[in-house]
Amino acid sequence: MIKADIKKAIYCSGTLTAKCNIEIKTNNSMNVNGKDYRTIWMEGSSVFMIDQNRLPFEFVIFKSENYLTTCKAITDMTTRGAGAIGAAAGFAMAQALMSKPEKTNDLFIEQAKKDIQKTRPTARNLFYAVELVFEAGKNGAEEAFRMAQQIAEKDIDDSRAIGFYGNDLIEDSSSILTHCNAGWLAFVDYGTALSPIYTACNSGKKVFVWADETRPRSQGARLTAWELYNAGIPHRIVPDSAGAWLMAQKKINLIITGADRIAANGDTANKIGTFEKAVLANYFKIPFYIAAPTSTFDLNCSTGNEIIIEQRNPEEVLYQTGPDEKGIIHRIRVASPGSTAINPAFDVTPASLITGIISEKGIIKADQESIRKVTSKN
Repeated sequence: MIKADIKKAIYCSGTLTAKCNIEIKTNNSMNVNGKDYRTIWMEGSSVFMIDQNRLPFEFVIFKSENYLTTCKAITDMTTRGAGAIGAAAGFAMAQALMSKPEKTNDLFIEQAKKDIQKTRPTARNLFYAVELVFEAGKNGAEEAFRMAQQIAEKDIDDSRAIGFYGNDLIEDSSSILTHCNAGWLAFVDYGTALSPIYTACNSGKKVFVWADETRPRSQGARLTAWELYNAGIPHRIVPDSAGAWLMAQKKINLIITGADRIAANGDTANKIGTFEKAVLANYFKIPFYIAAPTSTFDLNCSTGNEIIIEQRNPEEVLYQTGPDEKGIIHRIRVASPGSTAINPAFDVTPASLITGIISEKGIIKADQESIRKVTSKN
């Protein structure tokens, strides 16, 4: 058994109340009902993660004891968000290496690598983490485990730095629009798009957040809003189609979103609907920033045209899940019974519409030269 060399994380096997008492400390880490939590962590050969499919109505920790179960958790969005997916993929690769049969050849590990990589095709952090852990695993399972932990720790450090740099963009009494969830839940800790907001609030600035609902999975309405509400940050959930009206009313000063993959020229893939917000921001001359660590950059992808866009199950569009007045969770159809749907999970925002990228190494322009320089730094 390989033992974790980090402080043992808190494990909660039960369901907590829908309204959890969450506190953001001065260092931005989340505290749920008096206990510190990361979004995802690994102990021994098991991976633990906050079950994001149960939020915001239930708080449950999901335990995965093997790499195939972790793969399923990535695919069915039990864990989601660029950084959390990356950490999960790294942990899954470590699980595979730790469970490799003694007399088997390398085909087991090669197949495991393929299984993990096909879970979510758009997220760059997933492939970044798998490659690093796979290479480390050539020196043994101990090294694979250590590398997976290092990736998770770097994710935290990068997110913290993004908050530091992004805070400079936020003026007191700002109104900020977000899209999808790029907060604590989307990374191991801190988040990207929400990290500057948390840092600004901790520094004493007054900030108001407009949280796009982000259909069809409603990550904004269910996850971002849950984080902001429990952190005591003033906000409102916004219908996805209300962005132009809000901007025309001059109710938005700044837009910050996350990213799942950034091409070498700055074109950025993020949750479907991000491109629309960038077009509107350009029209209304509102600063539009992407917040992402350099692990999200894909220098082998020259433009956004080369980014694979994940096509998810159309039923996510046709059905919704939530509690009734008695708190019982139901899945109901919300669309015409005779209709079908399409469900692209991401779109690509051209670099020309992006004001800048907030990385862990500073704020840079969304162009090839700036990206080359920031990714070449040690």
